[in-house]
Amino acid sequence: MYFINWALTIPAELSASAVIVEFWIGKDSSFPSWVVPVIIIVLMIFINMAGVQAYGELEYWFSILKVVTIIIFIICGILVDAGAIGGTTYGVSNWHIEGAPFKGGFMGFITTLVSVGYAYGGSEMTGVTAAESRNPHKHVPRAVNTVLIRIAFFYLSSIFLLGSIVANNDPLLINSAGSAAQAPFTIVFVKAGLKGAANYMNAVVFTSVFSAINSDFYVATRMLLSLSRNGWAHKKIGYTNSRGVPVVAVGIVTACSCLSLITIFVGSGVVFQWFVSIIGSIIFQSWILILFLHFRFRYCWKAQGRATSELPYVSWGYPYGNILATLVGCCCIIATWYLSVIDPPHHPGSGASEDLLAAYRKERDSYAQGLLGAWFPWVMSAILFFSYKYTRGTKLIKAVEADLDTGRFVPSESDKEDLKPHGPAWKRVLKMFV
Repeated sequence: MYFINWALTIPAELSASAVIVEFWIGKDSSFPSWVVPVIIIVLMIFINMAGVQAYGELEYWFSILKVVTIIIFIICGILVDAGAIGGTTYGVSNWHIEGAPFKGGFMGFITTLVSVGYAYGGSEMTGVTAAESRNPHKHVPRAVNTVLIRIAFFYLSSIFLLGSIVANNDPLLINSAGSAAQAPFTIVFVKAGLKGAANYMNAVVFTSVFSAINSDFYVATRMLLSLSRNGWAHKKIGYTNSRGVPVVAVGIVTACSCLSLITIFVGSGVVFQWFVSIIGSIIFQSWILILFLHFRFRYCWKAQGRATSELPYVSWGYPYGNILATLVGCCCIIATWYLSVIDPPHHPGSGASEDLLAAYRKERDSYAQGLLGAWFPWVMSAILFFSYKYTRGTKLIKAVEADLDTGRFVPSESDKEDLKPHGPAWKRVLKMFV
């Protein structure tokens, strides 16, 4: 299911790339929308065939661009909010207007909560990189901790500033065209008097999407490689060349990426929305299963008489953090099920006007998207689980018999030395953010 998640995320992001480029060329342009995804797919093939070094180098530079942009935004947002630039002091007044901070009441809150899940997908990706890390005892804990710091600093501070400066009833937020010129981040830059903000933000968003596709390709191919090596996919899928690139897996992921070319027939925005409706639910499912596996792992660890101090990384606040996360995750999943069935469309009747019929068809498509997104992950995972259990005759392994050592990284003396803090303190602090 995790592979399916990323295999569908790639065409979703590719469809988004075509929508982003429309900002510069216009929706009525004769330029074919499918050309942009095709160019990106070709580039992804070259990058992934070059090996993990090329992926890492690209992500490094893309990350710097995104970090610089968000830091500029935070500084600019503070100055605009305080009235130092732009001529208006906002403070926190927009948090007290009608409807704030929960616009649309409880239903508006859970609808937004479910949608936002898609944006946070990939925060668990740090665990996937452990297999190709030279010293996972050092790099993975640092990556996990810095992800938490980055989310707290970059995401929450920028969202707080957006809410403070852009009122929830601002007419500029009615962005029916999906244009970068009316995106919330751009609105803040415009209020600061920065010309060309829309073009700059659209360029940053495009590079961010390219970066996301680069990461998606990496994770999807490594998931296939892992499935093959564990006997859960055909062994030929696990073939790697002399540079360690899973060539067959890259070919399969490339084929999945071509789903984005449906944009030729139905449009980029429509394809993006359909994929997002599925991906968001799979992400919630993946997080719940990760939490369940963590509970199970710690139970097996304890049952075998092993000390928690032997673990190279211990999750903060365990088990209370896991319990809280499980409750929140279950609530989000129940919310997706509830939202998918509460408002079915009603046919306006045989004598209805073309406008009413068009509105009905739009509501019907949206309802179908919701149903597919909410229920597909669970139906599909049940089919995969029980069909595998039936064909292989597998049974639940007892906690005391669980294999917790195969494939486990054992640090050498040089690795242990590398675990010790190196360099000046300011560099170590900087690494938490960049």
